Amino acid sequence: MQKKKTKKIQVMLIHGGMTFRNRKDYLHYLKTRKISVDTKRWSDDYLKQNLGKGFEIIKPRMPLPENAKYPEWKIHFERYFPFFRNNIILIGNSLGSIFLAKYLSENKFPKKILSTYLICAPFNDTLPEEDLVGGFKLKSDLSLLEKNSPHLTLLFSKDDDVVPVSHAKKYAEKLKNAKIIIYKSKNGHFKISKFPEIIRMIKKDANRK
Repeated sequence: MQKKKTKKIQVMLIHGGMTFRNRKDYLHYLKTRKISVDTKRWSDDYLKQNLGKGFEIIKPRMPLPENAKYPEWKIHFERYFPFFRNNIILIGNSLGSIFLAKYLSENKFPKKILSTYLICAPFNDTLPEEDLVGGFKLKSDLSLLEKNSPHLTLLFSKDDDVVPVSHAKKYAEKLKNAKIIIYKSKNGHFKISKFPEIIRMIKKDANRK
Protein backbone atom coordinates (compact mmCIF):
# COMPACT_ATOMS: atom_id res chain seq x y z
CA MET A 1 0.00 0.00 0.00
CA GLN A 2 1.43 3.39 -1.01
CA LYS A 3 2.08 5.77 1.85
CA LYS A 4 0.02 8.94 1.65
CA LYS A 5 2.18 11.97 0.93
CA THR A 6 2.03 14.57 3.68
CA LYS A 7 1.33 18.06 2.40
CA LYS A 8 3.76 20.77 3.38
CA ILE A 9 2.79 23.45 5.88
CA GLN A 10 2.35 26.73 4.06
CA VAL A 11 4.12 29.79 5.45
CA MET A 12 3.13 33.10 3.86
CA LEU A 13 5.32 36.14 4.45
CA ILE A 14 3.97 39.63 3.71
CA HIS A 15 6.88 42.05 3.36
CA GLY A 16 7.07 45.64 4.49
CA GLY A 17 6.62 48.86 2.57
CA MET A 18 6.14 52.61 2.77
CA THR A 19 3.17 54.96 2.58
CA PHE A 20 3.13 58.66 1.75
CA ARG A 21 0.57 61.44 2.14
CA ASN A 22 1.29 62.87 -1.30
CA ARG A 23 3.39 62.41 -4.44
CA LYS A 24 5.80 65.19 -3.46
CA ASP A 25 6.81 63.30 -0.28
CA TYR A 26 7.12 60.07 -2.24
CA LEU A 27 9.45 61.62 -4.84
CA HIS A 28 11.52 63.23 -2.10
CA TYR A 29 11.95 59.82 -0.49
CA LEU A 30 13.09 58.28 -3.79
CA LYS A 31 15.68 61.04 -4.21
CA THR A 32 17.06 60.95 -0.67
CA ARG A 33 16.76 57.37 0.60
CA LYS A 34 19.90 55.44 1.45
CA ILE A 35 20.98 52.95 -1.18
CA SER A 36 22.94 49.82 -0.28
CA VAL A 37 23.93 46.63 -2.06
CA ASP A 38 24.29 44.81 1.26
CA THR A 39 20.62 44.29 2.11
CA LYS A 40 20.45 40.64 3.09
CA ARG A 41 17.63 40.16 5.61
CA TRP A 42 16.01 37.25 7.43
CA SER A 43 12.97 37.80 5.23
CA ASP A 44 14.88 36.86 2.07
CA ASP A 45 15.77 33.15 1.79
CA TYR A 46 16.39 32.50 5.48
CA LEU A 47 13.02 30.85 6.16
CA LYS A 48 13.32 28.48 3.21
CA GLN A 49 16.88 27.53 4.11
CA ASN A 50 16.18 26.87 7.78
CA LEU A 51 12.65 25.48 8.01
CA GLY A 52 13.33 22.46 5.84
CA LYS A 53 11.40 20.39 3.32
CA GLY A 54 8.22 20.16 5.39
CA PHE A 55 7.31 23.79 4.66
CA GLU A 56 6.19 25.69 1.59
CA ILE A 57 7.24 29.34 1.68
CA ILE A 58 4.94 31.80 -0.11
CA LYS A 59 6.32 35.32 -0.57
CA PRO A 60 4.06 37.49 -2.70
CA ARG A 61 5.35 40.73 -4.13
CA MET A 62 2.76 43.19 -2.92
CA PRO A 63 1.74 46.03 -5.28
CA LEU A 64 3.86 49.20 -5.24
CA PRO A 65 5.44 48.52 -1.83
CA GLU A 66 7.30 51.85 -1.81
CA ASN A 67 4.03 53.76 -2.12
CA ALA A 68 1.59 51.20 -0.76
CA LYS A 69 -2.20 51.39 -0.72
CA TYR A 70 -4.24 49.00 1.41
CA PRO A 71 -7.05 48.36 -1.14
CA GLU A 72 -4.48 47.25 -3.73
CA TRP A 73 -2.70 44.95 -1.26
CA LYS A 74 -6.07 43.47 -0.25
CA ILE A 75 -6.91 42.58 -3.86
CA HIS A 76 -3.53 40.96 -4.45
CA PHE A 77 -3.64 39.05 -1.14
CA GLU A 78 -7.05 37.57 -1.91
CA ARG A 79 -5.84 36.31 -5.30
CA TYR A 80 -3.82 33.70 -3.38
CA PHE A 81 -6.82 32.28 -1.53
CA PRO A 82 -7.50 29.44 -4.03
CA PHE A 83 -4.01 28.10 -3.32
CA PHE A 84 -4.22 28.14 0.48
CA ARG A 85 -4.64 25.02 2.61
CA ASN A 86 -5.76 24.66 6.20
CA ASN A 87 -3.17 25.21 8.94
CA ILE A 88 -1.38 27.99 7.10
CA ILE A 89 1.10 30.17 9.01
CA LEU A 90 0.98 33.92 8.30
CA ILE A 91 3.88 36.28 8.93
CA GLY A 92 3.76 40.03 8.47
CA ASN A 93 6.86 42.22 8.55
CA SER A 94 6.49 45.93 9.36
CA LEU A 95 3.80 47.33 7.00
CA GLY A 96 2.97 43.72 6.16
CA SER A 97 2.10 43.24 9.83
CA ILE A 98 -0.45 46.00 10.06
CA PHE A 99 -1.82 44.81 6.71
CA LEU A 100 -2.49 41.37 8.22
CA ALA A 101 -3.81 42.92 11.44
CA LYS A 102 -6.26 45.06 9.48
CA TYR A 103 -7.32 42.34 7.06
CA LEU A 104 -7.83 39.68 9.73
CA SER A 105 -9.72 42.11 11.97
CA GLU A 106 -12.16 43.00 9.18
CA ASN A 107 -12.58 39.80 7.15
CA LYS A 108 -13.17 36.13 7.84
CA PHE A 109 -10.18 34.17 6.59
CA PRO A 110 -11.10 31.28 4.24
CA LYS A 111 -8.82 28.67 5.83
CA LYS A 112 -7.76 27.59 9.31
CA ILE A 113 -4.75 29.61 10.45
CA LEU A 114 -2.22 27.64 12.48
CA SER A 115 -0.53 30.78 13.76
CA THR A 116 0.11 34.43 12.88
CA TYR A 117 3.26 36.43 13.57
CA LEU A 118 3.25 40.23 13.38
CA ILE A 119 6.82 41.53 13.42
CA CYS A 120 7.52 45.19 14.30
CA ALA A 121 3.90 46.05 13.53
CA PRO A 122 2.94 49.74 13.56
CA PHE A 123 -0.36 50.36 15.33
CA ASN A 124 -1.23 53.82 14.05
CA ASP A 125 0.17 56.95 12.43
CA THR A 126 2.46 57.89 15.33
CA LEU A 127 5.75 56.81 13.80
CA PRO A 128 8.72 59.12 14.39
CA GLU A 129 9.83 59.55 10.78
CA GLU A 130 7.22 57.96 8.52
CA ASP A 131 3.57 58.45 7.63
CA LEU A 132 1.19 55.54 8.02
CA VAL A 133 -1.54 56.33 5.54
CA GLY A 134 -2.81 54.69 2.36
CA GLY A 135 -5.80 53.05 4.02
CA PHE A 136 -3.84 50.99 6.55
CA LYS A 137 -5.64 52.49 9.57
CA LEU A 138 -6.93 49.88 12.01
CA LYS A 139 -10.50 49.90 13.25
CA SER A 140 -11.07 50.08 16.99
CA ASP A 141 -12.31 46.49 17.34
CA LEU A 142 -9.61 43.87 16.72
CA SER A 143 -11.52 40.90 18.12
CA LEU A 144 -11.92 39.21 14.74
CA LEU A 145 -8.13 39.20 14.39
CA GLU A 146 -7.88 36.86 17.38
CA LYS A 147 -10.87 34.84 16.26
CA ASN A 148 -9.26 34.25 12.86
CA SER A 149 -5.94 33.43 14.45
CA PRO A 150 -6.15 32.16 18.04
CA HIS A 151 -2.35 31.67 18.09
CA LEU A 152 -1.24 35.25 17.56
CA THR A 153 2.27 36.51 18.38
CA LEU A 154 3.58 40.06 18.07
CA LEU A 155 7.32 40.74 18.13
CA PHE A 156 9.03 44.07 18.79
CA SER A 157 12.54 45.37 19.47
CA LYS A 158 13.42 47.98 22.10
CA ASP A 159 15.93 49.63 19.77
CA ASP A 160 13.56 49.87 16.79
CA ASP A 161 13.86 53.40 15.41
CA VAL A 162 11.06 52.95 12.85
CA VAL A 163 8.25 51.37 14.90
CA PRO A 164 8.70 52.37 18.56
CA VAL A 165 8.25 49.65 21.14
CA SER A 166 5.40 51.75 22.56
CA HIS A 167 3.26 50.34 19.76
CA ALA A 168 3.42 46.97 21.52
CA LYS A 169 1.45 48.45 24.42
CA LYS A 170 -1.14 49.85 22.03
CA TYR A 171 -1.75 46.35 20.64
CA ALA A 172 -1.77 44.84 24.13
CA GLU A 173 -4.62 47.15 25.10
CA LYS A 174 -6.73 45.87 22.19
CA LEU A 175 -5.87 42.15 22.18
CA LYS A 176 -6.92 39.77 24.93
CA ASN A 177 -4.95 36.61 24.19
CA ALA A 178 -2.10 37.59 21.90
CA LYS A 179 1.46 36.84 22.95
CA ILE A 180 3.75 39.87 22.80
CA ILE A 181 7.52 39.41 22.73
CA ILE A 182 9.87 42.38 23.13
CA TYR A 183 13.54 41.80 22.32
CA LYS A 184 16.32 43.93 23.78
CA SER A 185 17.80 44.42 20.32
CA LYS A 186 17.12 43.19 16.81
CA ASN A 187 19.45 45.72 15.22
CA GLY A 188 16.77 48.35 15.12
CA HIS A 189 13.90 47.59 12.75
CA PHE A 190 14.71 43.86 12.67
CA LYS A 191 17.64 44.52 10.31
CA ILE A 192 18.99 41.03 10.87
CA SER A 193 20.15 38.31 8.50
CA LYS A 194 19.32 35.48 10.90
CA PHE A 195 16.20 35.02 13.02
CA PRO A 196 16.48 31.67 14.85
CA GLU A 197 13.65 32.50 17.25
CA ILE A 198 11.04 32.58 14.49
CA ILE A 199 12.34 29.27 13.14
CA ARG A 200 11.92 27.62 16.54
CA MET A 201 8.42 29.02 16.97
CA ILE A 202 7.28 27.88 13.53
CA LYS A 203 8.67 24.38 14.05
CA LYS A 204 6.84 24.25 17.37
CA ASP A 205 3.65 25.23 15.53
CA ALA A 206 4.18 22.31 13.16
CA ASN A 207 4.25 19.89 16.08
CA ARG A 208 0.97 21.34 17.33
CA LYS A 209 -0.73 20.83 13.95
